Amino acid sequence: MLEGLHPRNPTHVLRLVTTEALARRVADLVVETFDPTETAAAAFENEATLAWEVEVYFSEEPDTEAMRDLVRIAAGEEIAAAVTFETLAEKDWVKASLDGLTMVRAGRFLVHGSHDRDRVPPEAIGIEIEAALAFGTGHHGTTRGCLLTFDALLKRRTPRHVLDVGTGTGVLAIAAARALQRPVAAGDIDPVAVEAAAANARFNKAGAYLKPVTAKGTEHPALRRPRFYDLIFANILARPLMRLAPQIAAVASRDADLILSGLLIRDVPIVLSAYAAQGFRLAEERHLEGWATIRLRRGGAAARPALR
Repeated sequence: MLEGLHPRNPTHVLRLVTTEALARRVADLVVETFDPTETAAAAFENEATLAWEVEVYFSEEPDTEAMRDLVRIAAGEEIAAAVTFETLAEKDWVKASLDGLTMVRAGRFLVHGSHDRDRVPPEAIGIEIEAALAFGTGHHGTTRGCLLTFDALLKRRTPRHVLDVGTGTGVLAIAAARALQRPVAAGDIDPVAVEAAAANARFNKAGAYLKPVTAKGTEHPALRRPRFYDLIFANILARPLMRLAPQIAAVASRDADLILSGLLIRDVPIVLSAYAAQGFRLAEERHLEGWATIRLRRGGAAARPALR
């Protein structure tokens, strides 16, 4: 699962203050260039100053000149010269992560930290994700877009067999397990992510339904079930989504819905082309924070207006 938040054990951070357009451009370029479990970027408006800022977190000391070159490509020489770098102490990261984690509502789902546990209303499906234990918390537009799309789908039909490809923290798989009260298959290429997802599932009373495995795509006996899943999540990046199109199509049932994200808006047409070759068509498109979430159906409807 893609999360534009801190990688595990971040040691260094790049900071930059600029315009909204340039902040988004720099953050997007970092997300496209680096492994999201090792380097992650966020562009946001500072509520106090109303200026747009970029923060890029690294799990190892970065090549500062190479990063300035990357910023120069995205935003120009003047902005590159304004970049600053800081070293982080691990205890500072944990405290900042927990202090800054606010509740995120996505339809019936509410993602929160332990400090907000008592504030979850009884009608919501609360998903508690501890920032110190995971790579993502549900705050990113891709995760929230998937949850909103899933919530909308549940008003139309009840999936029976769910798969989460690239599960990350397990937020989407946990949401499905909690909402459907059924087993959910999930995998991730990163064994640390799998361990975190399993721990999150147990903590959220979904451990009986969710046993994530370490897998590249669907290449694991626990996941590889031909024409079986009628709902598949894949919140990863555009290129992996395109490469995985044949694998995902092979395990999707005839009436399957695919909820795909980790896409910049400009990536949507090329990803749609990859899945059209497998017989899928766009049923819904949703844009949040510059990211796109799409729902596809095999032989489904034509494109609909995006939900902003």
